[in-house]
Amino acid sequence: MGKDISTEERVEFFNKLVATLPEAIRKGDTMPYTSLNGNMYSYVSKDGFLALRLGATDREVFLEKYNTTLVYAYGIIQKEYVTVPDSLLMKTDELKPYFEMSYQYASSLKPKPTSKGKKKE
Repeated sequence: MGKDISTEERVEFFNKLVATLPEAIRKGDTMPYTSLNGNMYSYVSKDGFLALRLGATDREVFLEKYNTTLVYAYGIIQKEYVTVPDSLLMKTDELKPYFEMSYQYASSLKPKPTSKGKKKE
């Protein structure tokens, strides 16, 4: 189907996607991600795929349309995150509306207190 892309290329596509939304700020050195009010809403996993956090309706539409799955990471299924296929990741214009939905969903969540001291890097 699509060509295999490297993690570095995925990060470049992720950076390009984040740049489409002025409010979004890319964070993380080893694991690039975006968060709002302490709620992460997108990240490039250690396994190299892009995960997007979406609300229930948008999530169902995305899973169906792109024939993809919820994210399985750290031994659990992350129920609010979808796995973005590489073929879509390479199409920034097509993916952008979902990234915006992800940002909007994160903005609707209750802010989390940040705990700089507890974080393991």
